[in-house]
Amino acid sequence: MYLTQEQLQTYEDNGFVLLPECFSQEEIHKMKVELPVIFSQDTPKRVLEEEGKTVRSVHGVHNTNEIFQSLSRHPQLVKPAMEILGSKVYIYQFKINAKAAFSGDIWEWHQDYIFWRKEDGVPKPQLINALVLLDDMNEFNGPLFIIPGSHKEGMIDVVAQEKRNQSQAKTKDPEWLSSFTAKLKYSLNRDMVADLVLKYGMTSIKASAGSVLLFHSNIVHASPSNISPFDRVVVIVTYNSIENICLPVPNPRPEFLVSRDYQPVDPLLESIL
Repeated sequence: MYLTQEQLQTYEDNGFVLLPECFSQEEIHKMKVELPVIFSQDTPKRVLEEEGKTVRSVHGVHNTNEIFQSLSRHPQLVKPAMEILGSKVYIYQFKINAKAAFSGDIWEWHQDYIFWRKEDGVPKPQLINALVLLDDMNEFNGPLFIIPGSHKEGMIDVVAQEKRNQSQAKTKDPEWLSSFTAKLKYSLNRDMVADLVLKYGMTSIKASAGSVLLFHSNIVHASPSNISPFDRVVVIVTYNSIENICLPVPNPRPEFLVSRDYQPVDPLLESIL
């Protein structure tokens, strides 16, 4: 077993488990030095904040960058994913979320699986997110908020918010962008969040760079804006079970957002980075 029985039980009970300092500072440095070039590339894979200057996220980098390709196949991520999902896995999604100092915007309260179900045809929530901290995450720099145990609610079927304001309605941005802006397509309203917090409580993630957070595709989570002078960059690799292949959908999202390469991931050596 890669995870302890206690860690597996924590994941089952809370919908997430934090694995402190899985990667060394040297390994984190190797990843961080790649970021300026990645963030500077003006491609459809890059999403900016609403002010149009600050990078919010970049997708599918593991297909073009050797360091992040190695990360996506690292045993510290792949083996726990296989263990929790109970099967071999493939890389469903890869993104770098760059909650930048002073300007990183919010992520509204949401579950991930509803996007994957409705937009990509994923049959079951048999996916897991492996979030790697490239910076310390603390109370100052827009930490991840989680409602522990909320994954037990299953998928909360919220109504899609189509073009929620005039500025969005006037843009020619692709439809998939509404899954990654500060105005998410499938977000929970205030009453829903209040009821869930009353039932389960609420926590924030605080951990040092190099730590890994594994979390369920139905866990309700969010993050506030980052008004601190400290960046808070994370990499999120989403693994899907090879037994949970996407069904056909009318308008498939781009390959850099949703991989259709269903080949199982073979974990590489620990020393790959």
